[in-house]
Amino acid sequence: MSDPETVLKALMLRGLDGDAKAHGELLGVLARHLRAFFARRLGGAAADAEDLVQETLLAIHLKRETFDTVQPFTPWAYAIARYKMLDHFRRQGVRRAVPLEDAGVLIASETAEEGAARRDLERLLGDLPARQRALVEDVKLTGHSIEEAATRQGMTPGAAKVAIHRSLQRLARKVRE
Repeated sequence: MSDPETVLKALMLRGLDGDAKAHGELLGVLARHLRAFFARRLGGAAADAEDLVQETLLAIHLKRETFDTVQPFTPWAYAIARYKMLDHFRRQGVRRAVPLEDAGVLIASETAEEGAARRDLERLLGDLPARQRALVEDVKLTGHSIEEAATRQGMTPGAAKVAIHRSLQRLARKVRE
């Protein structure tokens, strides 16, 4: 099974390129995720959850041209869903806070511990320069070879190996602190 972010972003990009079938598939897949997302937050209000799903899908459809194709898709979709839910709460006179840091819960396929570990890792890697972060992610997290990662970053394998080593040293120092 593929990573939901990868699948959804690929469908979004194909939809933006004019593939109506991919856009329809994106909305269908996203609808399932949104139903679960809203159901968890609204409890037994199934009709409200379905209304929010439809409002969110419509907003994503209408605002799809504002999606920055170099950014991840799910946080963008989550932000729209979050605002739709907050609007719903305002209309109902309910005052609730939904933190933006929970963007990953839209497509939650991991346990709470895995989610916490992933957030910690993201925070830790976020301190690295973009190129070094990409190298570490490609080699240590994704499993690409150093040669493949170096090619993706426009570097020689030797330079990539040195950059990865220095990045890991930097991360180790930060963890010790």
